[in-house]
Amino acid sequence: MMTGPDGLNVIIFLLHIIHSESVKFDVFGPTDLIVAEAGDDIILPCYLKPNISAEDMTVDWRNLDFLDEPVYRYQNGKNILEDQIQSYRGRTSLFKEELRRGNTSLKLTRVQGTDEGTYKCLIESKSWYDDTKIQVFVKAVGSRPVVSIEGHRDGGMGLLCESEGWHPEPELVWLDSKGVSLSDGRPETHRDLNGFYTVRQQVIVQETDTNRFTCRVLQRQINVEVETEVHVPSELLFDYTSPWRRSFIVSCSLGIIIVIGLSLAVYCTFRKKDEHIGHLKQQHDEHIGHLQQQHVFESIRRHAVDVILDPDTAHSNLILSDDGKQVYHSYIKQDLPDNPERFNHCFSVLCKEGFCSGRFYYEVQVMEKNDWFLGVARESVNRKGKITLRPDNGFWTVILRDGEYKALTDIDVTLPLREKPQKVGVFVDYEEGQVSFYNVEARCLIYSFTGFTFTEKLYPYFYPGFNDGGKNSAPLVI
Repeated sequence: MMTGPDGLNVIIFLLHIIHSESVKFDVFGPTDLIVAEAGDDIILPCYLKPNISAEDMTVDWRNLDFLDEPVYRYQNGKNILEDQIQSYRGRTSLFKEELRRGNTSLKLTRVQGTDEGTYKCLIESKSWYDDTKIQVFVKAVGSRPVVSIEGHRDGGMGLLCESEGWHPEPELVWLDSKGVSLSDGRPETHRDLNGFYTVRQQVIVQETDTNRFTCRVLQRQINVEVETEVHVPSELLFDYTSPWRRSFIVSCSLGIIIVIGLSLAVYCTFRKKDEHIGHLKQQHDEHIGHLQQQHVFESIRRHAVDVILDPDTAHSNLILSDDGKQVYHSYIKQDLPDNPERFNHCFSVLCKEGFCSGRFYYEVQVMEKNDWFLGVARESVNRKGKITLRPDNGFWTVILRDGEYKALTDIDVTLPLREKPQKVGVFVDYEEGQVSFYNVEARCLIYSFTGFTFTEKLYPYFYPGFNDGGKNSAPLVI
């Protein structure tokens, strides 16, 4: 017979096991809804009454929105991972040291949209089981709406608004300056693999007394509302279909109109008059469209400024021309002082002059290059170490890399351009918070950043790209 302190401990331990296997217990959890912020870590409370040990029991956590597979399963003293739901792997755990006190709470890290639902905490011993249910609500405030100008559509200007990273699903509405809704039908909604919503909608606008339009995204359940206001220049909203403006354009093109008129007079004498008139009308409309593009683009071009590169900001691997109008990357690093203004990691350079009001425009030749970044940067941007080119960090840029044109917003926007720009125009309207990029040869818009508030000087920004064995050795030319 076993005696002494050691023997007594063993007997107590065996009695404890027998008792925990035969005793009845209740499983308790919170009765209130658990509200979780996306990205945070949360704890789903679950515990036994009385506070007996659960170390030798089965702890089974389930999200009832999923069938069969567990969120987390503990059995025979170890985690069972084989059948765990894929999206929960690496994000769930128990407090192992608390199991002996009947605490079977679940820790869930990096909460995402798909985590919302009703959870069941099931505790099972060899002779008894009980469970409790816990309701989890996930909220996520998405990005500020990004508005882009899509070009002329059906007699107006097409504007596209997009916002992402929401939960639950939000609403999106377009409003004019008087708060009147311009939205027609429900917006397009997409839900990603993590359960977050992206919402987008296009609207066609006409010229108004203010030309200001607002995209508002709201989530009523979490009482959140964000919006972006955009001002569309009158030049872009110019309605060339109205009679008096068409007359103005026609009068400016008198020579061409006279030719068309004479042609109509001649061909009116032939049997196929209608067909030829239709052909001439098409030529006339094409000519009007060409004049429209020229008018809008030339009105922006009137704000051109003289841009000269600042050698004090240039990375030591960049070579600038003597006149400050060209820049390219070199493998040879120059011995230059690491002054506060100089970029020391990114192959970047700013211009000498910054702008803090009005409008300005400049053009850059990008032909024969397969890697470049262009745009503007605010005066206080970080110039040391690695830099992320985003508006939040003070950069508004469009790039070419790996054969793709992109606008670097909160989430990169791929730009499906029909024609490869040989020369890019950059236009800034400081007061309206707008930075636009144009294909100079095609005289068409590439992309617009809108709805920003500028408070510092903005400097033209250049990144000529890495000279990849001579494949990108051509300079950026102002």
